[in-house]
Amino acid sequence: MRILAIGAHPDDVEILCAGTLAKFRKRGDEIFICHVCDGNKGSKVYSSEELVKIRRNEACQSAKLINATSIWAGISDGEVTLDLQSRIKIINVIRQASPDLVITHSPNDYHSDHINTSRLVFEAVYLADLVLWKTEYPATEKLPYLYYMDTLAGVNFIPDEYVDITDTIDTKIKMMMEMKSQLGWLKEMHNCDAAEFIKTVARFRGFQAGVEYAEAFIQQKMYPQGLTKRILP
Repeated sequence: MRILAIGAHPDDVEILCAGTLAKFRKRGDEIFICHVCDGNKGSKVYSSEELVKIRRNEACQSAKLINATSIWAGISDGEVTLDLQSRIKIINVIRQASPDLVITHSPNDYHSDHINTSRLVFEAVYLADLVLWKTEYPATEKLPYLYYMDTLAGVNFIPDEYVDITDTIDTKIKMMMEMKSQLGWLKEMHNCDAAEFIKTVARFRGFQAGVEYAEAFIQQKMYPQGLTKRILP
């Protein structure tokens, strides 16, 4: 399978579904990670121009840990909007990866970039395989399954599927630790130790799922996809 995870900011995918991506990779699937925003606003130390370069490099280094391909949509932080230009950018992301499965933010999340990314992905998964919708990449040949990953700390998110990440929790944390410039920002702005946060949430979801560590998801149900087949690992 070809798996595409689309997060709004550099670190969203790593915090919310990297354990599942690592599990897919271990079984031989091809992984793509897209950061829609370039991370250019999240610092009190660096300039926006410096941040873009730093976070692009960090995203690539993190993706390398599971031999994933990193894709950059290049939208500034706080500027993900429901317009035609943004829709085309997400269609191009999906066409680059040609995925069997797309994972993105819940539509019921806390940040406008997350919420709008979720909506754009919902629109784009269908439009990406329409040959008459012309962009710089050719149309895909299939409608991918669409899943929403957990929200931060699970707020306003009621899962209907779980993935046991007990054997990939350490890889998930290593991927997040590559986002070095983000770690201090999380601590300063949210008093959040990233590694501790990841383990706490994963243990909570694991408790719900009857395993040590887990990640939580909701499938976007849509015709004509069957809903009885297990897609997640």
